[in-house]
Amino acid sequence: MKLAAAAVALTLTTAVPALAAGARLPTDVAPIAYDITIDPNAQAMSFTGSETVTVNVRKATRTIVLNAADLQISRATIDGRAVTFKLDNAAQQLTLTLPAAAKAGLHTIAFAWTGKINESAAGFFAIDYTNDDGSKARMLATQFEAPDARRFAPMWDEPSFKAKFTLHAVAPKGQLAFSNMPALVTKRTDGTQLYNFRQSPVMSSYLLFLGMGDMERKTVMSGKTEIGVITRKGVSDQGDYALASAKRLLAYYNDYFGQPYPLPKLDMIAGPGTSQFFGAMENWGAIFYFEPELLFDKKRSTESDKQRIFVVVAHEMAHQWFGDLVTMSWWDDLWLNEGFASWMENKSSEDLNPDWFARESAVAFDREAAIGADATAATHPIIRHVETVDQIGQAFDSITYQKGEAVIRMIESTLGPDKFRAGIRRYMAKYKYGNTETDMLWSELESASGMPVKGFAHDFTLQGGVPMITVTDATCSGGQTTVMLDQGRFGLDAASKKLQLWQVPLRIATIGGAVTTTEVKNAKPYAVAVAGCEPVVVNLGKGSYARIRYGAPAHAALVRAFGKLSLADQLGTLGDDFALALSGDQDFSTYAATLDAVGGDANPLEWSMVSGELGSLAGLYRDTPLQQRIEALAIAKLGPVLAKIGYEQREGESPLVTNLREGLVGRLGAAGDPDVLTRARAYFAKLKTDPQAIPPAIRQPILGTFAVNATSAEWEDLLALTKVETNPVVKNGYIRLLGAARDPALAARALELIKGDVLTAQQKPTILRAVAGGHPDMAFDFAVANAELVNSVLEASTRAGFIVSLGAGSNDPAMPGKITAYAEKNLPEAARGGAKRALSSIAVRKAVADRLRPGVTSWAGQ
Repeated sequence: MKLAAAAVALTLTTAVPALAAGARLPTDVAPIAYDITIDPNAQAMSFTGSETVTVNVRKATRTIVLNAADLQISRATIDGRAVTFKLDNAAQQLTLTLPAAAKAGLHTIAFAWTGKINESAAGFFAIDYTNDDGSKARMLATQFEAPDARRFAPMWDEPSFKAKFTLHAVAPKGQLAFSNMPALVTKRTDGTQLYNFRQSPVMSSYLLFLGMGDMERKTVMSGKTEIGVITRKGVSDQGDYALASAKRLLAYYNDYFGQPYPLPKLDMIAGPGTSQFFGAMENWGAIFYFEPELLFDKKRSTESDKQRIFVVVAHEMAHQWFGDLVTMSWWDDLWLNEGFASWMENKSSEDLNPDWFARESAVAFDREAAIGADATAATHPIIRHVETVDQIGQAFDSITYQKGEAVIRMIESTLGPDKFRAGIRRYMAKYKYGNTETDMLWSELESASGMPVKGFAHDFTLQGGVPMITVTDATCSGGQTTVMLDQGRFGLDAASKKLQLWQVPLRIATIGGAVTTTEVKNAKPYAVAVAGCEPVVVNLGKGSYARIRYGAPAHAALVRAFGKLSLADQLGTLGDDFALALSGDQDFSTYAATLDAVGGDANPLEWSMVSGELGSLAGLYRDTPLQQRIEALAIAKLGPVLAKIGYEQREGESPLVTNLREGLVGRLGAAGDPDVLTRARAYFAKLKTDPQAIPPAIRQPILGTFAVNATSAEWEDLLALTKVETNPVVKNGYIRLLGAARDPALAARALELIKGDVLTAQQKPTILRAVAGGHPDMAFDFAVANAELVNSVLEASTRAGFIVSLGAGSNDPAMPGKITAYAEKNLPEAARGGAKRALSSIAVRKAVADRLRPGVTSWAGQ
């Protein structure tokens, strides 16, 4: 699953009451094969279902327990005989009581039920949209991760209960239905169609998928596999880029994993809606995406949109092996799915699109996102113990994704790419169609490489936190440099600075010298000899997951030679120095010196990183004079860079330049640059009569600049444009912009839209989240005052964490108390992870702002 951009930094929890410890299903009965029939009534937002399940009773029992939620069950039988059943909605478990004990062996259980089609993306849900001709349309789809397959049919809805699925679905005349496998279609006497999908391989329940609607399908072949893109009618050509990318990726993954993709087809389905939680989902053979993650509109999409599509497709396709073919046994090891897919999206991008500099981009952005979350009191181990439904939702966060990715990158860097891939191939071959735990992967990597893995891998997966390696001295003598190292812990608050140790593999070299590989295992000073007398680079290529702090002489030498560093080391040093200033482990002037070393002809990724760091600094002092001074400095520093590359995309320019332009326009627009704002208003005026008036390369930041700085009249113009727009992607983008206004009065007007019928249920959380970006106190207070309304439009997987997260960006001293009061009143203890993370975020931001204020004030006053 690829998280929605706004969800990456959040801890997500579910809305159901906490389950008792050990509430997993008994293992004495397990499914072998499901045969499910679904007949939806899209207009009534309900469906009927029936199924037979072949089960293996492992020991005689009179009681069978499985999962079900939000279903009205009318019939339950075993081997044709009626049984007594009871549904516990709180526990989401269905208990069958048999008249006599079922003997060990195979049995058939049958159910009939009715269920509801949801407005938000959980279980079986609807997406409402408007066609180009103004007519209304409704698409149906499913979303089962985490445990929502139980809202579709009674199931053993845990990943270790793998089974085969045969699905049948009734669809209206003229509509297309689609699932994991190909189908035979028969017309029925009432004009409807019956889709009979072929039986799937054994898989976990959360990977099952069903969709239908007024859709069209376009295909290409890759070897024996048919790759398809399914869209609303009229836009299938926008799927061409994704189709071409999927074809390249399928060949790449077949080779890398050493196991050919096993299904006859691979569909990518574009849904014209939104989610607070996810952007795409890896259903085996039927990957679901929301449209912006899959469709490339040449008239409106930016270069970053194009790259995002490739990355998301790469992520979800990687899951067809890591997650679908081989699945974690339980949610403790979710990172086996998400960390690997996140790593593979960058690995494949690096190999197939080298001009994107994917590995370096991961150092600049993914690594920083992981460490930022891992360096606070709210951190947790990558492998986290999960017992309840609530805790499953909390596992989908940046530590599982980005830290998981960074740790995998470290292991590959340590073992070497070839040995690492050999271990992955062994793992896939040994455990295909099965379930695993993390240590099974470590064993295969050790067998393939002949190197110890578990020792240092355990340090990074079984405890939270970030190691900090300090270069205390670097002295050259006789043509070699002796580097003195010690280990501590990097943290942004007191809890995250509590000492703990890691086995940290490191690559060290002087600039241009031979590489020395070592491992720092304890906090004592540790000497390493490296060839040469040039400045020393520790954690070469930033392959290991650690912060590096240099003593003053070593840092000064590194800054003087900054232009000689590799791009990854330049980006990693910028990231380390900025973070060490935030944590108080290094003076802000040290970061400022590194910042000054970034020249006007630096790689665009460096300027993209600088732009982001300056934006973060300004955000620390929102609505204060210091923010204005930082913004003025940002305009002075970044304006010439934009002037050099220009507003217009040039033929043949690097994708990095195109992305930099997009980022600079957005950053300068948010900072109030008058030239950018003038251009934004001029472009928007043209947009009223020409939908393609804004060049695609700068469309998003130009619109963002207009929206942030909108006057009352301009906001009304944007609202009018939103109401008449029929393209769902464009419309949803406008809705986010309506919530972006800096003017508090306009933010309040945006919130009032949530109470009306201008927005769909899926769009209302979007505008609320957008308002929280600039007005967290207003958004939180509105959500608390209207909690029943807000919760009614949220997905189950976000409900407990969503409202509290709205206040996480607040600088108001009263906000922690308000979040705590809301959580204690409305959330069970097991569902307060989101509240704890929000409180940690507020506390860290205040501490960092106070810590940096003297240094930043001095720097910004230059």
